Amino acid sequence: MKRFYFSIFLRVMQNHSFVTQFILLGLSQNAEVEKILFVIFLLIYLATLWGNMIIVVTIIYSPTLLASPMYFFLIFLSLLDACTSSTVSPKMIIDFFFERKTISFECCMTQLFAFHFFNGIEVIVLSAMAYDRYVAICKPLHYTSIMTRRICGILVAISWAGGFLHSIIQITFILQLPFCGPNVIDHFMCDLFPLLKLACTDTHIFVILVFANSGSICIIIFSILLVSYGVILYSLRAHSSEGRLKALSTCGSHITVVVLFFVSCILIYARPTAAFSSEKNVLVFATIMTPLVNLMVYTFRNQEMKNAIRKMWKQLILLCDDY
Repeated sequence: MKRFYFSIFLRVMQNHSFVTQFILLGLSQNAEVEKILFVIFLLIYLATLWGNMIIVVTIIYSPTLLASPMYFFLIFLSLLDACTSSTVSPKMIIDFFFERKTISFECCMTQLFAFHFFNGIEVIVLSAMAYDRYVAICKPLHYTSIMTRRICGILVAISWAGGFLHSIIQITFILQLPFCGPNVIDHFMCDLFPLLKLACTDTHIFVILVFANSGSICIIIFSILLVSYGVILYSLRAHSSEGRLKALSTCGSHITVVVLFFVSCILIYARPTAAFSSEKNVLVFATIMTPLVNLMVYTFRNQEMKNAIRKMWKQLILLCDDY
């Protein structure tokens, strides 16, 4: 894989691509504002890492939760949120200390690949979680025979393969573009549309490719998920009031996460032009805020998770007291 990546890189560099680094303008050029943003985003990043790791440890520590396919997928969703945030946040936070924010060509391409890799995986994991809820509510008698651990493992493997395929397509066509100057990116990270604006060639066909590989996928999967949740909500009429409340609580968490993720994705990538004045704001929400919101949704709105976390902390405290 390393040989493949660097062979493409060298070929592109030979194809009149003279830019060796990019200058990021960041979120603000005001030094005082950047100090405030540094504190805010550092706290958000630490809370995101800490919270998602607590979710992972709690589920692994609780056999009853780990046996549930929903929480099995939640482990991977939490890890993906932590990885997505780590792809962007550390660089952005460090850059608040520097007036001139630079990123090398290689690091820029690596960030682009990692960002789309983890987000590509998350699209499929969210779809798998929606399918899990559909089977649990609409086919409860067949749930254990359908959502076996083998099926869950296959769905996770498909999500990793799908994320890699999505990301390798993006990075391959970006590496074919010549970057001969300017090299100033009006953004806080390397992403598709900001890079397309700097390419020394006509990029209309690449804008269409971005829409086909990212925007249209977001729209199609989001539409399918909305229809599936509509079917789930419709089928709840046959359940008892207690069953409806429990199912609505679980589905409400999933719907919240799905809407936050896919609406941001559609706003950023499902458009016919590279020009979008609010792209930075939407991407900040998608990459920095959404992983933290997901964390709160799956803990504060989930009684099972709250009980498991309390139980784990109580046992840890008792263990510390024994020592």
